[in-house]
Amino acid sequence: MGRRNRADRGQAESELAAVEGRAARAGRAGRTEEARGAGPRTHTQGPLARQVRSGLAELVPDRDRAQAWTLLVDGAPQSLVDLADPGYLGFEYQRRLGHLIDLAAAPGKPISALHLGGGALTLARYVAATRPRSRQQVAEIDTELTELVRAELPLERGWQIKVRGADARAVLERTPDGSADLVIVDVFAGARVPAHCATLEFTTLAAQALAPGGRYAVNLADGAGLNFARSQVATLRAVFPEVCLVADPAVLRGKRFGNLILVAAHHPLPIEELARRVASDSYLGRLEHGRALADFTAGAAPATDATAAPSPAPPPTVFR
Repeated sequence: MGRRNRADRGQAESELAAVEGRAARAGRAGRTEEARGAGPRTHTQGPLARQVRSGLAELVPDRDRAQAWTLLVDGAPQSLVDLADPGYLGFEYQRRLGHLIDLAAAPGKPISALHLGGGALTLARYVAATRPRSRQQVAEIDTELTELVRAELPLERGWQIKVRGADARAVLERTPDGSADLVIVDVFAGARVPAHCATLEFTTLAAQALAPGGRYAVNLADGAGLNFARSQVATLRAVFPEVCLVADPAVLRGKRFGNLILVAAHHPLPIEELARRVASDSYLGRLEHGRALADFTAGAAPATDATAAPSPAPPPTVFR
């Protein structure tokens, strides 16, 4: 377990360099559009649909917020961005990850964050807005999606956000040890977490990337039986001594398909403060930790590269 051998790393780095070259060319094209005077998309322009590598991407104007947009890919909601207020987090899972960002350091203090999975860059925008001068890296394999987001929902000048057009695991393998205060995994292929980003080996790489005192957070989705979630809890517990889970009680009971947030660290987590924030949020949530979380795994085994499977597909009606 741990980092791949030298030959494998060399191959991964060659593939990553090729993809990043294509992403850089796309980025230069996007900057040319900006130089011609293109600005953020407005609600008067209406919704936008465009085919990207991962499927049909749609930008839909928010009914309640004048400069907010929802990004959907093949009908599955991926991100909600408010250009006027990047500190606004509208989705349930984003709010819970936002609590972890708020607790990552003293208020306003810059951090180093690695986002595995980008979408519309909502969480990277949140870090930049609430913790100015933070250094952030985002891995988003769909360079066409990133180009669309940058063109229609541009980032503010001065934000230190570097988007790398590559597979999340390939980026993680190249991340220097001890370099990230916070690693956030929000990787979905369609509406499913890919198997290679949900294993003991992947988690071990993430643990190596964390700086002393750093934290690891994962967004995943599961439904009846929660077999994938139980395996993921067991996987994180095999690497980290401290793990907690946050989810809607109905999701934890297997009554509905939804998101679960896992948090892990090599040091005690701010359980009391995180639980307080979850309890006071507009979304109903419950935090599991310690013995209750161990019982939740129900004997599930950690997922490895040899045994892992992607998360289950959501029911056909879940996004309707």
